[in-house]
Amino acid sequence: MDNKIKIGVYPGSFDPLTNGHLDIIKRASKLFDKLIVGVLHNDSKKAIFSMEERVALIKKCTSDIPNVEVEFFKGLLVDFVRERNATAIVKGLRAVSDYEYELQMAMLNKHIDKELETIFLMADIQNSFLSSSAVKELAYHGGDISGLVPEVIKEDIVVKLTKPLH
Repeated sequence: MDNKIKIGVYPGSFDPLTNGHLDIIKRASKLFDKLIVGVLHNDSKKAIFSMEERVALIKKCTSDIPNVEVEFFKGLLVDFVRERNATAIVKGLRAVSDYEYELQMAMLNKHIDKELETIFLMADIQNSFLSSSAVKELAYHGGDISGLVPEVIKEDIVVKLTKPLH
């Protein structure tokens, strides 16, 4: 019998967290003893929310899921996963285009660490069109983001994205 604690990592930029992300977190948390939501600092993406804000928003949305931890990281995902003693990376897929990209990344990660697995979870049909970019665009232009993001952080997102830029 394997008594090893099963740890998974769900990485992303989460700028901001959407209902699609939260759905994957909830479902993945049932597959592992511990799920670490890894908030990626990506120099190639211009984030609207700071690392600290993104981590705080995710913690606000997952406070009722006891086996979920939220951390930010820089660098290679494989290194972050190894440092946390995780055995799997969790990825949410919305469409075939996501699969093609994520398959390449999974194979590259497997090349780097043969022991590392990637688990793909299909997006719920109601979230299959949803992206952080679409939420930001909609909120920025005054659109209603109800039902697209967790209710508990909706106001945080609206305030951040409708604030005048000086």
